[in-house]
Amino acid sequence: LTVALGQIGNFLAYTAVPTVLVTPLGALGVPFGSILASYLLKEKLNILGKLGCLLSCAGSVDLIIHSPKSESVTTQAELEEKLTNPVFVGYLCVVLLMLLLLIFWIAPAHGPTNIMVYISICSLLGSFTVPSTKGIGLAAQDIFHNNPSSQRALYLCLVLLAVLGCSIIIQFRYINKALECFDSSVFGAIYYVVFTTLVLLASAILFREWSNVGVVDFLGMACGFTTVSIGIVLIQVFKEFNFNIGDLNKPNMKTD
Repeated sequence: LTVALGQIGNFLAYTAVPTVLVTPLGALGVPFGSILASYLLKEKLNILGKLGCLLSCAGSVDLIIHSPKSESVTTQAELEEKLTNPVFVGYLCVVLLMLLLLIFWIAPAHGPTNIMVYISICSLLGSFTVPSTKGIGLAAQDIFHNNPSSQRALYLCLVLLAVLGCSIIIQFRYINKALECFDSSVFGAIYYVVFTTLVLLASAILFREWSNVGVVDFLGMACGFTTVSIGIVLIQVFKEFNFNIGDLNKPNMKTD
């Protein structure tokens, strides 16, 4: 139930604010989950994990401050125009070609031994998942209006729902495959960075949200995303390290 409510909130966020802000902030679930697990489930959170939580929160604040303040696409007509843009269509063709190569040729041979194969498949599918989610929210605004565009909005919404459903199913399949072969902490950290990067790239090409972002804000968002990514890596990858702040007070024992 809580996961369903969280996804509903995520969907509403994509319809309300730019994608370049929502997607990176999805990482906040990792530090909050780690903190709650340390108190409720008595899981160990070492000093590196606590530092990672702090960095994730600090990077998220930086992202909020420097993110675009307005949407670049607010109506169904603008969405249809963006979807048919030759640059975005060309990008989708490249993504589809890469997915076909990864799924049918590279994954069967190298998937179980190379973590980047499954991560690349799931991340490339984000090029369809997040824009489809945002597009469904825009199209849904016109479905229940009695105007000539409501029928077109319904068809567009159904197409985007089909694309979203297929991409989510394929993502779940390869996420499960990855978790069977690799450590979940390492997979989660790398997956967040690659998935977010490709989603931001797809959103930038489709919605052009970066067009209203200045150099200072761009550098601020890049630093914020880097800070969040480092925090996620510290929480996920180094959580098994037996290291705490008390170790800093131990004398350094040297032998001749």
